[in-house]
Amino acid sequence: MSQYHVLIPCAGAGSRMQSAAPKQYMLLNGSPILRHVIALFERLDLVSQIYIVISAEDTHWSDDLLEGCRKVKVLTCGGESRAATVLAGLQAMASEIPSDDWVLVHDAARPGVDAQMVLRLIDAMGPADIGGLLALPLADTLKRANAIQQVAATVSREALWQAQTPQMFKLGMLKQALAEHLHRQPTDEAQAMEWAGYAPKLVLGDLKNLKITYPQDLTTVSALMKTAINTQDTQ
Repeated sequence: MSQYHVLIPCAGAGSRMQSAAPKQYMLLNGSPILRHVIALFERLDLVSQIYIVISAEDTHWSDDLLEGCRKVKVLTCGGESRAATVLAGLQAMASEIPSDDWVLVHDAARPGVDAQMVLRLIDAMGPADIGGLLALPLADTLKRANAIQQVAATVSREALWQAQTPQMFKLGMLKQALAEHLHRQPTDEAQAMEWAGYAPKLVLGDLKNLKITYPQDLTTVSALMKTAINTQDTQ
């Protein structure tokens, strides 16, 4: 029976955060952003192992992030892009786990993910599905800009979704897709699978699963996470 593993690409610098340390190490509600992500997957019984892929030159990493962890393995093979980091992680994992095991790739800067979202993604996969990803249908009106930031056109949002993570695929299939299409610089795993001829399944995500990209996102995610905790406490 296939098992479930998590891969967290953690080699990015997060330059848009304008911070001294990469964003995954910044504090959120008292703990590093990455620690929130690790803790969630540590608590999930379905998850067998968690692989964190960092750069060999990462001077901000601390083993304190793994205090109390049982499932985590750190790989120091991070690449120059997200896709390169994920591929390097998958190649290292391939020597330890079967190619038909599921791998859930999750952004280090999405600390708002919760067990309900992850289990919804896992439960949505049927026998005919090759994998899928959490995503949100777009609600806002979309505008395409011209070279001087004026509106050039309004883009229909019909059938458009905003991709989130985790993105979940079989290790062997995802590793092959990334290896074949890395030169095209896919922005997420689902795009590499699309280029390989597959149709990943879209599974409803959550606004709380926002990726922290800009400084103001810290405040937004913090508030969403606190609201979720308060809601659980009152139920």
